[in-house]
Amino acid sequence: MNAMWRNLRVGTKHAAIIARKELGAYFGSPMALIFVGAFLIATLFSFFWVETFFARNIADVRPLFRWIPVLLIFLSAALTMRQWSEEQRGGTLEILLTLPIRRSSLVLGKFAAVIALIGVALGLTLFLPITVSLLGDLDWGPVAGGYLAALLVAAAYASIGLFVSSRTDNQIVALIITVLLCGAFYLVGSGGVTGFVGDAPAEILRAIGTSSRFESIERGVIDLRDLAYYASLTVLFMALNVVSLDSKRWSEGPHTAAYRRNALLSVALIGANLVALNAWIYPVQGLRADLTANREYSLSGPTRDLIGNLQEPLLIRGYFSEKTHPLLAPLVPTIRDLMREYEIASGGMIETESVDPRDDEDLEMEANQVYGIRPTPFRISGRYEDSVINSYFDVLIRYGDQTVTLGFEELIEVEPTASGQPIVRLRNLEYDLTRSIKKVVYGFQSLDAIFAGLQEPARLTAYITEQTLPESLREAPALVAKVAADIEAESGGRFTFQVIDPDAEGDAVTRETLYETYGIQPFALSLFSPDTYYLHLLLQTGEEDLVLYPGGEVSEVDLRAEIESALKRAAPGFLKTVGLWHPPEDPVPNLYGGTDPPVSTWQTVRQWLSQNYALKTVDLASGRVPGDVDVLVVIAPQGMTDEERFAVDQYLMRGGAVIVASGAYILSPQQLGNGITVQAVEDGLQELLVSYGIEIGEEMVMDPRNEPFPMQVPRQVGGMSVLEYRLLAYPFFVDVRQDGMAEESPIVANLPSVTVQWSSPLTIDEEKNQGREVVNLLHSTESSWLHSGSNVNPDMDAYPEFGFPVSGEREARTLAVSVKGSFDSYFRDRPSPFEGEELPVAPGPSATTPEIPEEPRPVLGTIDTSPESSRLVVVGSSEFLDDVVLDISRSVSQDRYLYNLQFLENAVDWAVEDEDLLSIRSRGTYARLLADLNAQEQTFWEGLNYAVALLGLIALGVMWNLRQRGEEPIELVSTE
Repeated sequence: MNAMWRNLRVGTKHAAIIARKELGAYFGSPMALIFVGAFLIATLFSFFWVETFFARNIADVRPLFRWIPVLLIFLSAALTMRQWSEEQRGGTLEILLTLPIRRSSLVLGKFAAVIALIGVALGLTLFLPITVSLLGDLDWGPVAGGYLAALLVAAAYASIGLFVSSRTDNQIVALIITVLLCGAFYLVGSGGVTGFVGDAPAEILRAIGTSSRFESIERGVIDLRDLAYYASLTVLFMALNVVSLDSKRWSEGPHTAAYRRNALLSVALIGANLVALNAWIYPVQGLRADLTANREYSLSGPTRDLIGNLQEPLLIRGYFSEKTHPLLAPLVPTIRDLMREYEIASGGMIETESVDPRDDEDLEMEANQVYGIRPTPFRISGRYEDSVINSYFDVLIRYGDQTVTLGFEELIEVEPTASGQPIVRLRNLEYDLTRSIKKVVYGFQSLDAIFAGLQEPARLTAYITEQTLPESLREAPALVAKVAADIEAESGGRFTFQVIDPDAEGDAVTRETLYETYGIQPFALSLFSPDTYYLHLLLQTGEEDLVLYPGGEVSEVDLRAEIESALKRAAPGFLKTVGLWHPPEDPVPNLYGGTDPPVSTWQTVRQWLSQNYALKTVDLASGRVPGDVDVLVVIAPQGMTDEERFAVDQYLMRGGAVIVASGAYILSPQQLGNGITVQAVEDGLQELLVSYGIEIGEEMVMDPRNEPFPMQVPRQVGGMSVLEYRLLAYPFFVDVRQDGMAEESPIVANLPSVTVQWSSPLTIDEEKNQGREVVNLLHSTESSWLHSGSNVNPDMDAYPEFGFPVSGEREARTLAVSVKGSFDSYFRDRPSPFEGEELPVAPGPSATTPEIPEEPRPVLGTIDTSPESSRLVVVGSSEFLDDVVLDISRSVSQDRYLYNLQFLENAVDWAVEDEDLLSIRSRGTYARLLADLNAQEQTFWEGLNYAVALLGLIALGVMWNLRQRGEEPIELVSTE
């Protein structure tokens, strides 16, 4: 053992001597300066120009590592081409081989010198991630992973280059062969090659290619399989290098045949064992480290909790065609790996499958007819022809009789590049799978499952004063008793029901105790009537108390739905119901007597909310929000009646959650000419919100930090005016970044930005909001100002910077707010719109016109004060969820429009206190943006990086110069 350690120390010492000698040779000539300089120039050019870093507006260094594997091929080839070739040409190789140094130490020394110089070159690029960190919230995990991957691939390339250099005495030949061989390893795993073969062969090629292996580590995931691959490649070619050097002294006689055979056999065994090692560990998926800040590529706690509580088997099946689009094919193994992680974490409750429907006719028929999964046509451009292939790229999640399918558009995100070849990657796979699992699991739960999961029986108490009920509610007590009796019979003893009259003599429950304990107050028969009545339901499940308010023309079905909804709301594991109200999407009359499509629509919002919730479009004209609605979302309120406002108000008073998107202006239905027309909101919820302590200003907020807007701009060409579209700074599209968000609120958790279009400022009444939890969710920058009037078309000639005058006080304005606590009703001191009004006395009926008695309107009692659990979110923009606005944002900034939708979804989760998915919702690729920079600032940062790289090259040049000056010529011996 001591001899082994002694030999190891001696070998390491010899390798260090060789490495110093080679580094001295590099820095003793301009080679290091030339090679590293060329590498830095190519790196900076590809980062800023080829990948258009500032145009991407993403705070990451993917453009750097996207080109590193290619650039390292040439750098490694240039550094290794002379290592052994020059020794052979100069006749010094024989001297090295006769020294008392192991050939492995010679190879390790040369290898260490090359890696050290490559490390210097990579170190000089560190200012790029430093620059990005200064301009945005950079995740340093992928940066560390990227540099580690760069060193690993450099090690593999260096070992290949050294081996090739040992086989020839011509440096140029060594350079060319090294480039070709390293390039082959790079290309074999790229999409350009794997796209020509099926799925199974493509996966094998990706396992062999250095480029595909690089991507895994570069994204911030250190996988044992990738480390083993690069180590195997390096060890194999270094072993070949040792044997190649040793072969220089072999003779061809029979006396050394056994030695030669054993040497070659040893290399073959090393290669076979390395291949076997990689094949053995390839199925292993758990041995990895996620370096990303939010552990984006590891299953989160909410996901593990959800799949750990499954009661029934769940199926996740991937439908992937053997022949698919080349940009989608590399994503399939990643999806399979994550599906496998779900299966392992579930303890056997999740079954995963990956199938090609074209291999099984019955399976394809089931996919088409049962699940609605059909192949998608993709256009593929080849060298000789364009073709269209129909392939599957879908994921099915099935739990009981509930299913959700995810198509390729829901799974991927596309990043455009300057070259026109887009980069396709998975959007946020864990979130997409987890939200789908949650939807099918919660949708599968039945009322029996609620009672089975209750620790204590649920108790429903009806507080009813039958003697004072209005005439329209006389049948309500019997209806309540019937519905409760039916539920009690189905509950298996887990549900009880009782009726209490607070006015009954001798009863322990009085009006005072109801108010003090539960905050329950009686309804007034009318605004000026002293008579009151009770028709309240109190549902108690464990420590939670929910008050229900049946009233009006409530049917048996509606009442049962409201009680069941309350039971589901009190128990985890049920799909929440979102009630959505927006203006009607009616066609707009045009000047020609026909109709045009409506300007404002909300199809994207409906589609987005329906992915995770049970969505219900509500009609508020009845004055009541359906009882099964867990949160009410009101978008662009306008033209509302008192009955609709009453429904919103009383829903909040019943302890509900309301989200309102309302500004002072909306897009006008009549859009004429080339400009944009907005109009003031009439009959909205402004007065209602003022009564809650939130005032919507009559102006619009303008901010120098904004999202650009495509506008038609005239340009003079040969005396003629030509209209062309340009992206202009548009101050009405306020771009709120993380410095304008409330850090403590889960509603804006992990959101990089939210664009609030044509927003009005919100003013919070501190007196009315005393005792409530008020959070300013979004605010503009300190440089924002207010704009009065409805003119939103810029005049770039008069105001070339922003298109509008900058006037008034410049300060931050609140754009969105959340409030939790007890609210006073807007109708507290106002008559209910459902109370009968005394009509003026008219002349008696004529003899020919019989008098038709008017049917009395239903009486809806007014709740004056809400419980402390009521929640309200107000956004000062009517248009930030409009399809037109979202389409504009999508055309300009790709996926940034999703942030507005994620903000709404976060607000819904906060409103229903279901925040388990907030931690993983915003972990996608585009979660970090750069600071808002103008052209001069961008030029400064780019120039600074070139300057730092130049200083690094100068430092290398100084080292070379100092070394040359320090060298002393050898004195020749005089012959005299």
